[in-house]
Amino acid sequence: MPPPTDALARALHAPADPPLAPLPPAVADLLRTLGAPPRLAAHLRAVHDVARHLVAWAEDRHPGLGLDREAVLFGAATHDIGKAVHPAELSGPGSRHEEAGSALLSARGFPPDLARFAATHATWTAPGVTLEDLLVSTADKIWKNKRVPELEDLVVARLTEATGRPRWEEFLALDELLERLGATADARLAFQASFPVGPVGPVSPGDPAR
Repeated sequence: MPPPTDALARALHAPADPPLAPLPPAVADLLRTLGAPPRLAAHLRAVHDVARHLVAWAEDRHPGLGLDREAVLFGAATHDIGKAVHPAELSGPGSRHEEAGSALLSARGFPPDLARFAATHATWTAPGVTLEDLLVSTADKIWKNKRVPELEDLVVARLTEATGRPRWEEFLALDELLERLGATADARLAFQASFPVGPVGPVSPGDPAR
């Protein structure tokens, strides 16, 4: 395994305000092995942390939901891993990273039910999408305070179906959570932007990783 650059090590472990939890060890090890762009590691860490809050809220509010916590957290931590293969998509548009990320994870021995998130995080209306998929997609939007009503409505529908509670009640509860998470988006964006898109060199402002 090549030694990580100082910037990659900081993206994986540096303190942040608000605090960002570390990535799962297996994901951090993979990013080091790949020599991933530090900004990608910072982005994955930010989205993973938001996913932690979403999962904790869902488990607390819906204890009988049967949510696969570890799958959501792994999915959030690896959803853009394909940008290690297509780094231009860190600062510009493109979807080649989606299938590339799923293929990369599969080639590294991760099971299909975990590798899939790299390919599904932007296709929340596809057949067979689960609540876990929807939460990964939501984390990938709310980390930068982007609200997507269609996506949020799908999450509300799944929760309403699972709990039998009124739709308006689930909508208001989710909306309150997303407003709270969105309020700290600027700090997450600043953390991500402080790391270079490439393995070395000065930071390019660019657009947030998508």
